[in-house]
Formats: sequence, structure tokens, C-alpha cells
Amino acid sequence: MAVMVLIGAQWGDEGKGKATDLYGERVQWVVRYQGGNNAGHTVVLPDGQSFALHLIPSGILTPGVTNVIGNGVVIDPGVLLTELAGLEERGVNTENLLISADAHLIMPYHVAIDRVSERYLGKAKIGTTGRGIGPAYQDKVARLGVRVQDVLDPSILGQKVEAALDIKNQILVKIYNRKALDPARIVDQVLEQAEGFRHRIADTRLQLGEAVKRGDNILLEGSQGTLLDVDHGTYPFVTSSNPTSGGAAVGSGLGPTAITSVLGILKAYTTRVGSGPFPTELHDEWGEYLRKTGGEIGVTTGRLRRCGWFDAVIARYASRVNGITDYFLTKLDVLSSLEKVPVCVAYDVDGERVDEMPLTQTGFHHATPIYEELPGWFEDISGCRTFDELPANAQSYVRYLEEISGARISSIGVGPGRDQTIVLHDVLDQN
Repeated sequence: MAVMVLIGAQWGDEGKGKATDLYGERVQWVVRYQGGNNAGHTVVLPDGQSFALHLIPSGILTPGVTNVIGNGVVIDPGVLLTELAGLEERGVNTENLLISADAHLIMPYHVAIDRVSERYLGKAKIGTTGRGIGPAYQDKVARLGVRVQDVLDPSILGQKVEAALDIKNQILVKIYNRKALDPARIVDQVLEQAEGFRHRIADTRLQLGEAVKRGDNILLEGSQGTLLDVDHGTYPFVTSSNPTSGGAAVGSGLGPTAITSVLGILKAYTTRVGSGPFPTELHDEWGEYLRKTGGEIGVTTGRLRRCGWFDAVIARYASRVNGITDYFLTKLDVLSSLEKVPVCVAYDVDGERVDEMPLTQTGFHHATPIYEELPGWFEDISGCRTFDELPANAQSYVRYLEEISGARISSIGVGPGRDQTIVLHDVLDQN
């Protein structure tokens, strides 16, 4: 039995879909444990087909795997149904998808408030995707949320929506000068959408607990990344949930002692979408090179990603707060054809060298990278399938990142395809 948590070790977009897909054939369960449709995973199959997944776990593309949207996720019913329909149109069997009865629903008023409030923030905006994720999590904590199980009781659903709109409509009308929303219309809309997913609602905590007892292999799949965690990220430029490994237990309903390994996904350079500090960000031709060569466009938002060199300070931090046992290094191929590859090993903060994450938000904003340069390589590595096939300088780069990042590198991505991966250590093998 193996229960592996898969998390992003940077600001998201590290290539988690590729890693999930790699191990998906050897697990019986894949579980999304937090976030909503503000994140996206891209999976490329051997036949060249590319799938962009937003709410549904990446294991949906592997026959025989049971996929779970856990209690820690917030779900937009319309997005869920659209994504299911898109997969089914392309011949993907979605029967093995279960939804936790305790996951929360993103309601139309969450989306409305998210979009209008972000516009009103102006220069102080967080960089939200405007999909209602933050307001849905706010209602969850405020105990005003609507859960998936509520669609099974229209009376309860109606009461909850009316109670929420007593407050939300005043905000929309009196503060943002928008029209009030009709609770009855919203209830009817959600109940109609529920016809497409009510048969998937389950006590997923119980089912996952029984799976552990049977000795099944389980993959707990996070979205976004460590530096976007509401507690451990670059607050306030963060998401509204806990993508870190601690959130995996809370958002799935499995106890933390069930977890056997934590696989951090680490891009061979660094990217970020949205607002917030980014010490190694490049505003020159090298930033454009990484963006163009790496195809750095958001799967969900379509926004161009900010790009920079590898940041070892962030990697060490991610290793520590997640208890990372192994790293999957992705997009090493993007660095081919560079004469020198800079690596940020520490920061200069107001004239002092800082080797770990600065204590304060101000310190991180003021951090400038201290680089060491490694020799690059010019060979095409996309066809390499063993570590020894990599050019000597590429091997040295990987070993250096492993040394300064705090955990062993167990897999290396050398291209977008499912088969373009070098496996050094089997994370699921507990022997």
C-alpha cells in the first residue's frame, strides 16, 4: 500500500498533470484535495492527444482508476458538467468519478462578487481568476457555504441560498451598484445542474479509508503550488486553500499517518501567474526565451506566465513545509541550447545574504537573487530515457539542484509527452 501526495513546489504550473499521469497506471485512486477550477493540469497521451483538466483528477484518463473530488475542493457545477461532457465527447470513460458529499459548491453569487471586487481593488488586486473560488472558501469558513450534499435536499438548499443572498445582495447592490440576484432562480439552476452529477455523490472519506485497509495505492493530487498556500505562501498573493501536503489529509479525509510519500513537482526554472513578489523574474530576452520555449501560457486563464531562473531558496522551503521525500523535475529540455544556466542559491535582502525564506513579506519583496552559473548544454535531450543518456552538463545541473533543494530527484521530464520521462527512483515502491 502506498499513499502519495503530489504537490507543486513553486507557484503552480510545475507539470503536476504529467507526474500524476506517470503514476496513474499503478494506483487505484486519484484524489483532488483542494482548489477549484482556477487551476489546470495538462496531460499529453502517447498518441499525442492533449487534455486540459481543471476540476477532474488527472487519473480520469487511465482506465480502472477511481477518481475522487474531495471535500477540500470547491466545485462550480457548470464547469464540472462542461468538463465531463468534453471528456466524454473525446471517448474518455468518466464513470469512475466520485464527488465528496462535503465538497462546497461555487454559486453564481460567488463568481459575481469575485469579479466585481477584484476590479474595484485596482492596483491592489490579488490576481484572482475571477471564478468565485475565494468567495466560496470565505463562505465555507463563515459557515454560509452550500455543500454538494445540499442538492439532495431542495428545502435545505433553498434555505441556504436565501440566507446567503440576504447578505450578498446587499453587497452587490449597495456597494457595487449591481442588480440583486433571485434566490429561487439560483436554486432552480443548481438543482437542474445536479441532475448531471447527483449519482456521483458519495461518502468518499469512508471509501478511501476502506481502500487504505485493502492496501490500495492512492495518489492525492494538489493544484496550484506551495508558494500559493494561504498559510505558507507569499500572502496575500495566494490562493484560498492549502495546496501543501498538510492540506491533503484535511481535503481528502484520510489521516496523515496514511501518507507514505510526498512528491514535489519542481520546474527546472521558475514561473508565476498573477500578482506578487518573484525574486528571479526576468524582464529581458531570457525571460522571453523561457516563456516561448516552455510554452508558458496558463492552462486555465490563458495568461502569459512570468518566468525566471531556478530558485533554490523556494525549493528548500517547499521541502521543509511539505516534508517532501522526492522531487519530479520537469521541463529540463527547455534549458537546452543555453551556454550558461544561472541558479539562485540565496537572496540579498537590504545588503545581507539570506539563505532561507525571509521572515517578513517586506523582506521577500526586497529580495534580489544571488546566482551561481552552471555550464549549459546544446544537445537535444527530448529522446533521453535514462540519466546516463543526458549530456554531462545536464546531469551536473540535475545533481546540483538535488543537492541544494533538500530532497532527491526521482524523475526528470524531458518533454511534454507521457513517455518523455526519466525515472531514477520508484516513489511508489516502498521496499
